[in-house]
Amino acid sequence: MILRFLLPRILTAVLAALLSCLIVFLLMRSVPGDIVGQMLGQTSDPTAALALRSFFGLDQPIHTQFWVWLSHLLQGDLGKSWYQGQPVTLLIAQAFSVTFEVALLTLLIATVVGVPLGVIAGIYEGSRLDAAIQSFNLIGLSAPIFWVGLMLLVGTSAVVGWSPPFAYSSPFENLTENLEIVLLPVLSLAFLQAGAYSHFVRDCMISELRRDYIRAAVAKGLKPSQIYFKHALRNILIPLITFMGLILIQILGGTVVIESLFSLPGLGRLILSGIQGRDYPVVQGALLFVVVIAICINFTVDLMYVWIDPRMRT
Repeated sequence: MILRFLLPRILTAVLAALLSCLIVFLLMRSVPGDIVGQMLGQTSDPTAALALRSFFGLDQPIHTQFWVWLSHLLQGDLGKSWYQGQPVTLLIAQAFSVTFEVALLTLLIATVVGVPLGVIAGIYEGSRLDAAIQSFNLIGLSAPIFWVGLMLLVGTSAVVGWSPPFAYSSPFENLTENLEIVLLPVLSLAFLQAGAYSHFVRDCMISELRRDYIRAAVAKGLKPSQIYFKHALRNILIPLITFMGLILIQILGGTVVIESLFSLPGLGRLILSGIQGRDYPVVQGALLFVVVIAICINFTVDLMYVWIDPRMRT
């Protein structure tokens, strides 16, 4: 039974990863220019340009380039950066440690803030408190992430007279300085995701509180706390877990902007610098890594369904 549940999802994940390989590869080749133009400029010597294109394998047909990259990828080799000369795997590992910290703290704060606000707004639907929370949700859902980051950066500098250091420090080296560095990026991302969380939970709570079993619980004289938290909130856990997976994927996507804005040496900044320099191995490896993480998140969400809802085990 477990194999019947897992096998289709594993096959789907593998096919999605292979398709992602092709899409990532073609997207990079569709960007105008290449590393040869970046290195030599527009007025370069044709002989030198041909030599460089041959050195990087860009003179081969595109299907041959894809097969070479895919064959190395299946062996666990993402290649080396064309600019830095370091293995792409090492660069991704170094950058992901920063992105992972930002994403984890963002998810924690967004959940702690957004879920209670959504529950309160759902319970007190139509009240002034609900209107205030919905205003917060609207700003969080509509504000561009770079604008929120800039406002926090400018606001703390102008009002408080404090700005975060721009030289990244690992939490294992200096925890206090590390928290100062990631504070504003995390708050920028968490503000947006908390609004999305609150809006989603509010809608789920309102829908759940209108169901017949809730009316039956009220008729039986159960305490409001039991109705809201033991019954209603418990029954929205499955859609909430699904939404949590989507939020985490959105956070990973948002780090591209935030890490560039706050000079964090994370995965997003690595991808952006690779695109600007046409460093194909770095961008292809990093984007594929993000896609694989998203696939793993969705797969984990499916497994959590079975753990939370026993009905899905059959």
